[in-house]
Amino acid sequence: MLSQVLYFLVTLGILIVIHEWGHYRVARACGVKVLRFSVGFGRVLLRRRKSPEDTEFTLSAIPLGGYVRMLDESDGPVPPDQLSQAFNRKTLWQRAAIVAAGPAANLILAVLLFAAVGWIGREEPKAVIGSPVAGGLAERAGLRAGDWIQAWSADGQEWEDVRSMPDFGWQLARAVADKRPLLLSVAGIAGHGARTLRLDTDQLPSRDFDERTAQAIGLGGVFFEPVLGEVTDGSPAQSAGLHPGDRLLRVNGEAVPDFAWFVQRVRRAQVDGKAETLRIELRRDGEVLEREVTPSIEGTGEQRVARIGAGFATRPAMVTVHYGPVDSIRQGLTRTWDLSALTLKTLGRMLIGEASVKNLSGPLTIAKAADQSASLGLAAFLSFLAAVSVSLGVLNLLPLPMLDGGHLMYYLFEGLSGRPVSERWHKQLQRAGIAVVLLMMSLALFNDLTRTLGLH
Repeated sequence: MLSQVLYFLVTLGILIVIHEWGHYRVARACGVKVLRFSVGFGRVLLRRRKSPEDTEFTLSAIPLGGYVRMLDESDGPVPPDQLSQAFNRKTLWQRAAIVAAGPAANLILAVLLFAAVGWIGREEPKAVIGSPVAGGLAERAGLRAGDWIQAWSADGQEWEDVRSMPDFGWQLARAVADKRPLLLSVAGIAGHGARTLRLDTDQLPSRDFDERTAQAIGLGGVFFEPVLGEVTDGSPAQSAGLHPGDRLLRVNGEAVPDFAWFVQRVRRAQVDGKAETLRIELRRDGEVLEREVTPSIEGTGEQRVARIGAGFATRPAMVTVHYGPVDSIRQGLTRTWDLSALTLKTLGRMLIGEASVKNLSGPLTIAKAADQSASLGLAAFLSFLAAVSVSLGVLNLLPLPMLDGGHLMYYLFEGLSGRPVSERWHKQLQRAGIAVVLLMMSLALFNDLTRTLGLH
């Protein structure tokens, strides 16, 4: 829990500073006097200012944002000798540039972080899949346990290499969001027997890559050898005499292709809520043995699942995903563009009811994801940081009066009409913007709580 709080604060701290630094630097470049640069809201905890004429840098108590306060006649009288430094006295394009600089800084940061990850390189699971779920889209397409997904295509003409399982997951999410099929070049785990398959992701009812969509695709995850790992004390597996290192051969006469298949078979070992005894053939120290195990049924209602209390022992095959300096920048630009487009598409579909508002995430989900990514190493945390930076940049460009995009909307009106938005309309739009932002924050926090309580 403490580590989640720590990495959440680190994540927010970096992204807020970068966002506000964008506003600050462009404001200074345009000759605007910046009165305060604050990380956080509310009571000031720390402050630093070289002289009364310089910018005051502060750290405040509520770390859920920040702001840059500029000299502006709308906030009160400005001394005549400082009028040229007031924000409201600047040209329209200068004001727009200052406002847009915050989201732009977040998007630039995302490009650099994605590029850094590509240049540093990271260990990722090879795109070798486990047993697809019976009846799922993957199984119907012809995917089998141990298949190595080597390349993908949208049209069958231009093909791109699949570098790792996360890379394939990203392409799969894009295909689902775009409602188009995904063509795959697949071979056996050793690279033999290449064939082309079509994954009909365009036939899925939803464009959300959520848990329900993942179940419909039924990919099966990363390939693991069918070898038992840790056996839980007092579990059905221990009672049946199963040991770590046992290689599973057959269950009730059916060959075990990988550990994912075995897990699925165990979960199906129940009839009318009662566990079915499984006859397991295994190899231990070169000797073939038979054991019988009766799973325990855990959970309630539709969540009742059969388990035996044993994990897998092997690691998946890993690959080092690495790009050169130029390709890293290109990869950073591509990934930032694609993720920005995907975020906008998802928000648009939520707006018209085609996507669930359950996709919104709040501070609890971000804290958990930050902690999990940090535990996987520097590259994973930088990738997470880049993804959140994209989300922050895109969300701030939405045309809501409380956000940077709302101010840009005002400037667009001013540029087209030749006059600023009236004070009356400005106040009404601000109230509406506050209501929408509070609604989004409430939904995000509600989603966090339901995920935490397992109710999502």
